Amino acid sequence: MPTSPCYLALTDADWRERVAAARDLLSPCRLCPRECGVDRLQGERGVCRAGAVAEVSSHNAHHGEEPPISGERGSGTIFLTHCNLRCVFCQNFPISHLGHGAPAPAPELAAIMLRLQARGVHNLNFVTPTPQMPFIVEALALAVKDGFRLPMVWNCGGYESMDALRVLDGIVDIYLPDMKYDDDAAAKKISNVSDYVAHNRAAIREMHRQVGDLKVDDAGIATRGLIIRHLVLPEGLAGSRGVLEFIAREISPATAISLMSQYFPAHQAFATPGVERRINAEEYAEAVDALEEFGLEEGWVQEEPLE
Repeated sequence: MPTSPCYLALTDADWRERVAAARDLLSPCRLCPRECGVDRLQGERGVCRAGAVAEVSSHNAHHGEEPPISGERGSGTIFLTHCNLRCVFCQNFPISHLGHGAPAPAPELAAIMLRLQARGVHNLNFVTPTPQMPFIVEALALAVKDGFRLPMVWNCGGYESMDALRVLDGIVDIYLPDMKYDDDAAAKKISNVSDYVAHNRAAIREMHRQVGDLKVDDAGIATRGLIIRHLVLPEGLAGSRGVLEFIAREISPATAISLMSQYFPAHQAFATPGVERRINAEEYAEAVDALEEFGLEEGWVQEEPLE
């Protein structure tokens, strides 16, 4: 059955409160667990390099997401610049590391949302939204007044702060986070963050508390819930078995998981031992075996990679 986006329950007073709470996290900046402490409202930039206004790289109907996200009409995807992680293998580094994009003040970002809705996409999908969260909330409040009604997808790297997630409670319908690592040494080596695992697991727990397991409508399109992405890395560096065991035992055995085999070295990966090659079929098969071992039956596996 069709389900209305959760944010439609918010009153004007609720929106004002959420926008104010979100902007408060910019000065000093504590939008993510790095807590850089820079004053973004005064033009200072921290590790992620994001500033005082949203910056958009591109927006379009995207057909390459998980089936309940893309459906037949595509997901209304907005690629935002900057990222709070610094993954050496980042395939989108011109956007996430170098900030290739253009400023999009709240009215302009709201207009983009409405244009995507007019194209008939199934949902609105913000990619790498963490550093831009206050601007997204502000723009969504404007778009709702002009008739925006699509489910909101939060497509993030999984390194999230609890303060930011509390602002998003009742706004985000579908969380689409990564669970990248089971080991902080690997996270430091590959994504330049030394405390990923604890923050990631706390964020996943909170996301699941807010939206629960994935729910779809009669056409198989996601309306609410959690989908976790896990990218298998060479030499077991992602700790796939530990990640999947955590999901099964501490989140829900009904969690929808997108187990990805598509890793390939990009950006600085060629100079980083362990991630300078693609994964092989055996490495991916071990992760698939762990899915089966822990009874995780919801979600998607990909074709095994070439040797």
